[in-house]
Amino acid sequence: MSTDAIVLLKEDHKEMRRLFREFQDAQEGPPRRRQELVTRILAALTVHTYLENEVMYPEVRRLLPDLEDDILESYEEHHVADVLCAELATMDADDERFVAKTTVLIENVTHHVEEEEQEWFPKVREALGRKQLQEIGERMLALRPDAPRTPTAPKALKKALDALTA
Repeated sequence: MSTDAIVLLKEDHKEMRRLFREFQDAQEGPPRRRQELVTRILAALTVHTYLENEVMYPEVRRLLPDLEDDILESYEEHHVADVLCAELATMDADDERFVAKTTVLIENVTHHVEEEEQEWFPKVREALGRKQLQEIGERMLALRPDAPRTPTAPKALKKALDALTA
């Protein structure tokens, strides 16, 4: 398995896209299925954004100051996703706004992922060597087992609160 940070993040993106498609296919199905899929989406997003916020973004910000604006925008996009995730974590799938709120989350995350993959990742890959990306990836892999899995977990809430006070 690759330890390249960008490869690891793209693998997460691929899994999120798959979960998003499953949710979209389940919109007319039983609420229980939608609830299950949103729970899985929230877990995947919570882990992913935690790893980016704790490892990838600070390292890129430190090593590549020219990408400061990109990093700050990414933090803000994560904050919007965090708020939506926290709200969805308290909702039932039969709530009239559940599908709409999940759709907005999916649209926001999809936009963020496309920006990262098309604009930001190529700049980072060009500027950082393979060795640096592997070191960052190894740190992300080491942190993954202890990453929060729900948007209401203390580590996830701290991340959201930090964004509010930054």
